[in-house]
Order: sequence, then C-alpha cells, then structure tokens
Amino acid sequence: MAELPAIAADDERLAVFTTIRDLFRYAVSRFNSADLAYGHGATNAFDEAAFIVLEGLKLPIDALDPFLDARLIRAERVRLLALIDARLATRKPAAYLLNRAYIQGVPFYVDERAIVPRSFIGELLFHGLVGPGAPIDEPSAVASALDLCAGGGSLAVLAARVFTNAMIDAVELSADALAVARRNVEEHDLADRVTLHQGDLFAPLGAKRYDLILANPPYVDAESLAAFPPEYAAEPRLAHAGGRDGLDIVRRILAEAGAHLTEEGALVCEVGRARARLEAAYPDLPFLWLDAEESEAEGEVFVLRARDLAPRGRRVRRG
Repeated sequence: MAELPAIAADDERLAVFTTIRDLFRYAVSRFNSADLAYGHGATNAFDEAAFIVLEGLKLPIDALDPFLDARLIRAERVRLLALIDARLATRKPAAYLLNRAYIQGVPFYVDERAIVPRSFIGELLFHGLVGPGAPIDEPSAVASALDLCAGGGSLAVLAARVFTNAMIDAVELSADALAVARRNVEEHDLADRVTLHQGDLFAPLGAKRYDLILANPPYVDAESLAAFPPEYAAEPRLAHAGGRDGLDIVRRILAEAGAHLTEEGALVCEVGRARARLEAAYPDLPFLWLDAEESEAEGEVFVLRARDLAPRGRRVRRG
C-alpha cells in the first residue's frame, strides 16, 4: 500500500468533516483549486474525488449517492484526509495512492512499477470489438490470444474473461511491470490460462501464432513526453516513450505481427492520437478504426487482419 502523509491528532478538519459528503465536497474544492492533471480513470475533480472517497473506504466505486450522509469514524476521516493530501502534494495518480484501478468495473492491482491500466482496448473488448457485426463476431472461436506490451496484465485478464476458450500469452519488457501482472493474474485466478513472458515484443514467443493480438504499446512522441505533467511523469517512462514521432514500437509491431497471426487472425492496436501519422506512413494498409464511445475516444485503436499484414511489397513512407 502506498505510504500516506500523517494527519496530526489536532488537525481541525477531523472535527469539521464528519460525513462522506463533507470529505467529498472538500476534495472536489481542493482539486479544483489545484493544477492537477487527470486521465488515469477520472477526467475531472468530481470523479477523482469520488474514486478516492469510495475506494478509500472500500465502497462500490459507482455508488456515491447512497453513502453521502454516512457518518465516518475517526480512522476513516484520517485515511481520507491523508489520501486527499497525498493527491495534492505528490501529484501521483489516485490509482497509485490506492493501489487500485478499474476497467469496465473489473478491479486491478497497480503500483508505480507499471503504468496505470486505462487502455481503450479494455472498453472495446466489451463494447465494439466483439459480437455480431463487430470485427470479432464469435468470441468462442478465439482459441489463442496475445497481450503485447502487457504492463500490469489488465488486457490479458480481460481477454481471458471475454474469450473463454482462449489460452492467453502476455509479453512485457519490464520485469517490474511483469511482477504486477503476475499478481493480477493470480488475483483473478487465471494462472492456468494466462502465461507471462518477459522480453521484447515477439522475441520470447518463437514461431507461435495467435487468433488475436492485443497491443497497447508506448506511443507518446518525444515532444509530448517532455511536457508531461507530474501525474503522467510518475508512471514508468518505458511505458510511454514511442520515439520522436511516437511510432517506433508500432512500426515494429506492424512489421512482425503478420508472422504471429493465424490465417484468420487479427491485430488490435492502440496508438493514441497518431492516426494521421500512421495512415500517412502506411498508405496501403486498410486500417479499421474503432471508437470507444463510453470514453468518447475516436480513432485511437485500429484493427488489421492477418491478410492485411502479409508481405506484398507494401509501401512505407518515412518521415
């Protein structure tokens, strides 16, 4: 558990704030007055405060209203004040302070060894990627899947839940992040279906092929990386750095993925806001772009079929 600042026994806030409503209102006010950055599960001060209060008290994170007028014991007030103070003082994402993040309501352990899980692919697995009329119309037909650049293992866990007949491999370069992934795989009781590999992209996999490859690689360009606010800079740099234009790792995935897909397999890859650069670099590739409607993300995840990636003298435009 993240180390939190001490709250003095005579801190007047302990006497003034007695209910969840009090602490929630206080957190929203403080966050709004501070120069905080969001994007690790919440997009504004209201949602960030709700997450800290509810997760900090081990309450359902989607049910604030029923608890607003509940009176807090002293230990609960101390904990919430410490979390609020830590968010303001350290500028670390709330997920690191609470060692918890959620994708589509599924909980994941997280700490500073791995990026906070928030891939749009996680949303698309439940809304947009799988089902009648979607790129993957029959999830039971997926027998093998790969989570590439796995970080803390969230996509591997979600893939195992969606593709119930599939065996999952997950590859991550960072040994530290892989330790977080191992914990998540074990906590979700998936060690018999999810195999973790340490290594650089496809290197640890030999000639294995998959019906589905999910990839959320580093895709932040050098200029954006240099301008990161503290919240994003708190995450492992390796998980973000995509080179000068953000596409260094994506190019490697496109070059190698075809050799690791089954005949009818598909690559699903997240690239952030690099759509225009990617389409300009690969004018012959028929990218299918998916929109994550819940998070209002457009054109940040693409799908390519194995046949699209088969070598045919494709043109690749550089810089």
